[in-house]
Amino acid sequence: MSYTGPDFDDPQPRRSRRGPLTVALAALVPGALLGWVVYEAVGGSGSGGEDGTASPAPAPHTAAVSSAPAGSPRDDGKVSASPSARPDSFGPLKGKVVVVDPGHNPGNFRHTAEINRQVDIGTNRKECDTTGTSTNDGYTEARFTLDLAHRLRTLLERQGATVKLTHDGDSPPWGPCVDERARIGNTAHADAAISLHADGSAAGNRGFHVILPGSVHAGAADTRGIVGPSHDLGARVAGNYLRETGEPPSNYLGEGTGLVTRTDLGGLNLSTVPKVFIECGNMRDSKDAALLTSGAWRQQAARGISEGIVSFLRDS
Repeated sequence: MSYTGPDFDDPQPRRSRRGPLTVALAALVPGALLGWVVYEAVGGSGSGGEDGTASPAPAPHTAAVSSAPAGSPRDDGKVSASPSARPDSFGPLKGKVVVVDPGHNPGNFRHTAEINRQVDIGTNRKECDTTGTSTNDGYTEARFTLDLAHRLRTLLERQGATVKLTHDGDSPPWGPCVDERARIGNTAHADAAISLHADGSAAGNRGFHVILPGSVHAGAADTRGIVGPSHDLGARVAGNYLRETGEPPSNYLGEGTGLVTRTDLGGLNLSTVPKVFIECGNMRDSKDAALLTSGAWRQQAARGISEGIVSFLRDS
């Protein structure tokens, strides 16, 4: 049966950028950005699944189908899940390719044997994929990331970029595996790639963080050529995401910078193009969950990520 929870909330007015909370957060941006530039000061190997979480989630519900034109915003701030329109051939990002990787897949819950098989990520072997986490009310990370990916694709295509998704909900019906997700970006010769996630940490832990690739040269993994540009991409995404959403940098990872470097993620280790992950918030925290389940807020999140990518591509 159709899910009638967070995806169907009434549109929220866009938060004023001059409100007290945003002003206070904006005051922190210069200091935070200084910390972001010092990449080596941000570390942590992390644990758990490919997105750093290991919390199981209930089986996903069936999303309602939009009658909106392909790729167009809906009245509630959401974007149609159908294939988007062709890129603007005159946009500033004409000729640029962006690969957007919605973390997990709603079908993973029905294909546990497939996603549990081990794949080589260069430094070691890990599960092909995981189910991801969910809010306490059952809104799954896989649904969140797919919705956000559709919104982000639309915004980037309006700038002229060619956008490729690693999967689109039911195609493929599960996964793809983390090594294949990296390979999709590599094969596309992407100018930038980003993997979208939401965390499953303890209540009280909140905020976003962007995961950057550390230097890896082992087995099939060699990130040495992408560490620098990926860090630049990640810093720009983090700064614009903070400005657009008001979501603070993580209070439990990254020492307040919003940036974390990891060498245990196959999606980063096996990438040969500039790539980052973003954990948009903590689904297990009630304050973050209220944002993540808001269609209007997800549009702000997509806008912040898009602006970070656009900034990176214009200067690269």
